Amino acid sequence: MDFNLFMNDVVDVARSDIRDAGYKELTTIEDVDNAMKLEGTALVMVNSVCGCAGGVARPAAANAIHYDKRPDHLLTVFAGQDKEATERAREYFEGYPPSSPSFAFLKDGKIVTMIERHDIEGFTAVDVIAKLQKVFDEYCEEI
Repeated sequence: MDFNLFMNDVVDVARSDIRDAGYKELTTIEDVDNAMKLEGTALVMVNSVCGCAGGVARPAAANAIHYDKRPDHLLTVFAGQDKEATERAREYFEGYPPSSPSFAFLKDGKIVTMIERHDIEGFTAVDVIAKLQKVFDEYCEEI
């Protein structure tokens, strides 16, 4: 099996998982800059192909949003794939080191808090859902 074809399949699944959950992919610097101009709250999932992204972070991203409160905007960048977009997004995550997978929570384009890889790896998807929903409770309006 050609390793590149295998990796393309893995990347395609990782992208479709998060898109199918309702997150908008930001693949260019312009996409990121435009998204950071949006008013309201935004959850940015920094996606990756690692096991904790597929087994914990993406399932948590998909399920946490089925809740009484949720962000106005659901966004995603893909670390290791859309490198320029991810680097630009991380410029908005002031005070936090690069981390993937991770979740950045922003209000009016300004970072409020982050759930970093160390908050995801070694935890279950249910644990991460609870962490995300705690952020939603604090910063989001009821829908």
